[in-house]
Amino acid sequence: MNSKVNSELDLKLGSELSSSQNAEILKFVREAGQKAVQLRTEGFQVDDKGIDDRVTNVDRILDGLLTQQFQQWFPNDIVISEENSLSQKQWLQNDYQQDQARLWFIDPIDGTEDFIHGQENYAVMIGLLKAHQPIMGWVYAPVGDRFYFGGSAIDGLFSNLNDNLNISTDANRENSTFKPLIPQTHLPDSCQVILSSKDEYAYGAAIRSAIPQAEFYSLGSFGLKVMEVVLGRASLYIYLNRRVKLWDTVGPLAIAKAAGLVCCDLEGREIGFGMDAIDPDTLIHHQVILVGWSDFLDRFRPKIAEALWGLL
Repeated sequence: MNSKVNSELDLKLGSELSSSQNAEILKFVREAGQKAVQLRTEGFQVDDKGIDDRVTNVDRILDGLLTQQFQQWFPNDIVISEENSLSQKQWLQNDYQQDQARLWFIDPIDGTEDFIHGQENYAVMIGLLKAHQPIMGWVYAPVGDRFYFGGSAIDGLFSNLNDNLNISTDANRENSTFKPLIPQTHLPDSCQVILSSKDEYAYGAAIRSAIPQAEFYSLGSFGLKVMEVVLGRASLYIYLNRRVKLWDTVGPLAIAKAAGLVCCDLEGREIGFGMDAIDPDTLIHHQVILVGWSDFLDRFRPKIAEALWGLL
């Protein structure tokens, strides 16, 4: 990143966090991701949290490290993480509705099944929520050292794609390894649609009746699926099973919204992050989630909604 871009980033970051704070976040999140890679090679334990929901001791280790660090960095903010049930009670216990309250959401390993099976599409994710809106996100896939961050707080996106990076020991230099990420609009003739295997089994035929040319594919992490749309590799991501939680969504959707993507439900309503849009006990979104390019959604969302009527 040249000095002009560094200067612009520094100015934009000033209102919510400084450039040096962002550099510390980038450095620590990358270190956490690389620690996951290391711990996986040493062996790990898998436990069941619920139906089709597994967790590893690596999830818990990273959760503790990340939570402790963010609490130290931002003692006046609320920090909520996936593997810390006590932290999740802060959603109800604190008057976060005030405009100045900031909530950090931590997902230590998004895409745990990919991690368990030695696949590449898992990520460490951080999201920042303010005034009921996701304003910043960091998504780091340690396999391949792929890092994305951005949001409305800095009015931009950055990535290390196509860079050959080493982990910097100087936090103040960490920002300089990133370049502005220009969202890539999907190709006009492309109809790549991201749909999980479970959603494809249950709803694929109905969706294909609405989009006959659709080509479905999927990968592990919710956040990395969203990045596929940001990068123009897919026109739309459809998430229908209503199990996704705030630590899954705040970071990736902050990046998606900054990229100009539409994040809505089948009726076209913006994805909500207020008390009325989230289950207070589980922090699950009430809405199904569509993330896509506006022209594609304008054309196909009503057809998808009609095809799925009565099935959800």
